Amino acid sequence: MAGVLITGVFVAASGNRPQRIGYFADWNVANRDFTIKNLADSGVPAHLDRLMWAFGDVSSEGRCHVPGGHDQAWELYQRRYEADESVSGEADDYRQELAGSLHQLRLLQQEHPDLRASLSLGGWNWSRHFSTAARTEESRREFVSSCVDLWLRGDLPVREDEPQGGEGAAAGVFDGIDLDWEWPGGGGRPDNVEHPDDAANFTLLVVEFRRQLDTLADETGREYTLSASLSGSPDQAAAYEVEIFEHLDFATVQGYDFSGPWNTETAYHSNLYPPAQDPDANSADAAVSRFVDLGAPSEKLVLGIPAFGRGWQGVDDVDHGLGRPALPADDAYDGPTMAFSDLEALDGERFLDEEAGAFSLRVGDQWWTYDDPDVIAIKGDYVLGRGLGGLMVWNLDMDPTGDLVRAMDDSLD
Repeated sequence: MAGVLITGVFVAASGNRPQRIGYFADWNVANRDFTIKNLADSGVPAHLDRLMWAFGDVSSEGRCHVPGGHDQAWELYQRRYEADESVSGEADDYRQELAGSLHQLRLLQQEHPDLRASLSLGGWNWSRHFSTAARTEESRREFVSSCVDLWLRGDLPVREDEPQGGEGAAAGVFDGIDLDWEWPGGGGRPDNVEHPDDAANFTLLVVEFRRQLDTLADETGREYTLSASLSGSPDQAAAYEVEIFEHLDFATVQGYDFSGPWNTETAYHSNLYPPAQDPDANSADAAVSRFVDLGAPSEKLVLGIPAFGRGWQGVDDVDHGLGRPALPADDAYDGPTMAFSDLEALDGERFLDEEAGAFSLRVGDQWWTYDDPDVIAIKGDYVLGRGLGGLMVWNLDMDPTGDLVRAMDDSLD
């Protein structure tokens, strides 16, 4: 990722190559059997600049940690891979200090030395205690220190008498931290801790992360990237202060989830612009513009795109099914969300709305909205035209053959 280092902050220089970023959902190694080797075999790493590892948890005490229980630590850094499961084609040794998916990521980076990786903190399920971690100067300092030690210094806990872990066991795997607090000030899960000062404290937390990353850079001679995931919803726009962009290398803006099973009518969930039928609808362009209007540098904003669709049922065939009364899709096609790869395998009527930068699929009385490569091409042109920092896809196991990632890469040339 090319750029200029100014007082410890990586600043995207005008005219630089836009970034190609993809999220890897660690839990889907077990849930969907999508491993780093699957990612390597797809050829996708050659089309990415940065991999975001989702997610790191924030404890109730406001610290970075690996959640308790055997499965999380086992899959992350203790599981010994057989030769046919491994990126290298060689079986893990029982006593090596790092195993699991983190070791596989290290092997992948050896094959693709330009591929960087950030540890993304929080997400929808693990943002509950972000507010606690950000609350005071002392809590912020201790929280950031715990994250630096665990994820950047690689000091993994030793558990259950397994030989993996210890000081520096995962050192160098990650060179970045991504703050995916969903969301400062509310709007996330109902059980999230919230506080009236969350917006201001998020800014102070960003400042503390930047300070400690710069200190670590002085120590190691390596640059460290700090990013944040920002909501595309107008309801959360006030949760961010423009000062954060002085300390972030970039921020991803979620250009999806504009609609879903909470809607009683079909609607695009990742449209670039409002559709003609609903000129007041939220859109990726509106989400980006809110941050530009706030004062964010365009080149630090990376537009997020989905590798999944949202669906409804009971939809009549009027206006290609858009804006029609409906119920969330049932389990006939794996519920109201579905991976891009599964949607592409369905036989139905497809419609590209070029003006809205959106796509839909009718299968019987079901209607799905998602991004296909043609939509990605439109969004890539948009990123280049607005001078944005690139594109990000959530998430890679939903695009197992890399069709969307390749389209993303091509669109930004």
